[in-house]
Amino acid sequence: MLLPPLQVKSLRQNGSKYYVDARGIRFPSVSTILNATKPQAERDRLFNWRQRLGTEEAKRVSTTTSRRGTKTHQYIKSYLQGEDLPCSDTSLPYWESIKPVLENIDLVKLIESPIVHYDLSYAGIVDCVASYKGVPCVCEWKTADKPKGSLERLFDFPLQLIAYLGAVNSSYENFGIELDRALLVVAIPNMPAEVFWFEKAEIDFYWQQWKGRVNAYRSAQAQNK
Repeated sequence: MLLPPLQVKSLRQNGSKYYVDARGIRFPSVSTILNATKPQAERDRLFNWRQRLGTEEAKRVSTTTSRRGTKTHQYIKSYLQGEDLPCSDTSLPYWESIKPVLENIDLVKLIESPIVHYDLSYAGIVDCVASYKGVPCVCEWKTADKPKGSLERLFDFPLQLIAYLGAVNSSYENFGIELDRALLVVAIPNMPAEVFWFEKAEIDFYWQQWKGRVNAYRSAQAQNK
């Protein structure tokens, strides 16, 4: 049984994404907060990557990656809704990578649905809330050209995932939702998808980091006023 969707609309302003609820309250997106508070080492890594590839090639790669992720999300959503959506040749390797993981997903509660954390004042779109191998969790789907191999090489993905978990619990606490497990899956062409499973201790660790990023964002916003 799906949970009722929140009445939230997306808004772009000055290149950043926000969400506005039914009362007109505006919330920065998880990605907006993460981008605004990105550590200098990560900014340097992205800068060096763009310099190495060149501006045009870096833009092409980023656009291709974004479109690839969007398409893969569409196939996953259709699959979880019991629909049969034909898969394009370019997306097929990623779909074949992740499909065995999806076969362990059931009891779906939310699919690509808006969520809000009212206490910490942020919002986002969660990929999926369901059960993985019988355990209720928040799910996040990613694509990559090669394996990540470790949590460190996921960069801000775990923070994004745990931010969504917190917002799901905040948005649906009146429905008895209290999740403490999370799943991050990376689809890789011609290989089984990487599965990163987060238990309560890891979630607590990343939650503290996420709250630090939220506080840093708030401080920067206050200084700019």
